[in-house]
Amino acid sequence: MNEMTNIPALMAEIGANAKRAAAQLAFASAERKHAALIGAAEAVWARRGEIIAANAKDMEYGREKGLSAAMLDRLMLDEDRVRGMVDGLRTLAEQPDPVGEVLAEWDMASGLHIRRVRTPLGVVGVIYESRPNVTADAGALCLKAGNAVILRGGSESFHSSGVIHACLVDGLKSANLPAHAIQRVPTRDRAAVSEMLTMTDTIDVIVPRGGKGLVGLVQREARVPVFAHLEGIVHIYIDAAADPVKALDVVLNAKTRRTGICGAAECLLIHRDVADTIGQGVIRALLDAGVEVHAGPGLDGIDGTVPATKADWGQEFLDMKIAARIVDDIDAAMDHIRTYGSNHTDAILTEDDAAAARFFAELDSAILMRNASTQFADGGEFGMGAEIGIATGKMHARGPVGAAQLTSFKYLVEGDGTTRP
Repeated sequence: MNEMTNIPALMAEIGANAKRAAAQLAFASAERKHAALIGAAEAVWARRGEIIAANAKDMEYGREKGLSAAMLDRLMLDEDRVRGMVDGLRTLAEQPDPVGEVLAEWDMASGLHIRRVRTPLGVVGVIYESRPNVTADAGALCLKAGNAVILRGGSESFHSSGVIHACLVDGLKSANLPAHAIQRVPTRDRAAVSEMLTMTDTIDVIVPRGGKGLVGLVQREARVPVFAHLEGIVHIYIDAAADPVKALDVVLNAKTRRTGICGAAECLLIHRDVADTIGQGVIRALLDAGVEVHAGPGLDGIDGTVPATKADWGQEFLDMKIAARIVDDIDAAMDHIRTYGSNHTDAILTEDDAAAARFFAELDSAILMRNASTQFADGGEFGMGAEIGIATGKMHARGPVGAAQLTSFKYLVEGDGTTRP
């Protein structure tokens, strides 16, 4: 399908095709879906040169648009990242099929036998920004869960996403599944996004994956239910009982491994009792690594830091920058997180089991960690094979959204001529 100027007609056709494909996928066998995912993985690897060449066009487009270094990093594909996509597809293929799983089963005194079983959602619309690997992750996850998917990638990743999508369709065809099970909106026109948000007859849920602007737009304008996280304002609290070596290793990894992902640390909270010891050491290590540290009172005297402003609290930098402040105790740390956090991922570094237990019990982020880098906030690292995003809401899906989270359930009720008195 070529780019069209009649966006409503284009999207109506895509929606109708998706709905038909979803009806077939709902009862597709686990073996067929497995074969499609393996076929897609093989196609991605076989066409890796084509994908990387297409990505070079996207990188040039991104540079012309003035994308930041962090955003260009999200956009870039090399052979290692393509291999990561292939590994994700293969891992997902080998996981148990969630569709049809019996979640609960019981008998009633009336003679009824009742089962609650997983069932596909139907049609999922995924709207995402620069990361082309989301094309593979989202397409594969929806397929595994028996859903048809409509992918609308960012304008920056247009060329690479196109080739990756073609590989997914190769997989579908090789397994004799409907090619329309995974569709990509073939236009950069933003009107397609607005159209998707109102397609209540054909799309069952929208998943936005991107920055605050995109997700905010989707949440404001969608008439279709949304799984979303607005921002990854990730905090790490260094407790009085933190181990200095673990603190140094975890904070450096959480901030610097990949600054542009939603699990990257954005704010460091340091217990007053260790501010002059562990805190100073960690901040100096961050500075040495090239991180710009926006330091609050008591830390801003460290050479190389810049004074923090109020705007730094609750800021998602997605860059080699971090805010840091001293807190009096764990209560003050949790108050700060409740005030400025985004319910995404927050971590405590401590050897004190009671402190960790309080942190886990009293905070309500989708992911809470102890003595581990927040860069692990990822469906692949949780054993899900891949994720379509990290949901910070409280309805239906929360945390990494893998294949199982892209299902609903239905009740199967059996009797034997059973009537109700």
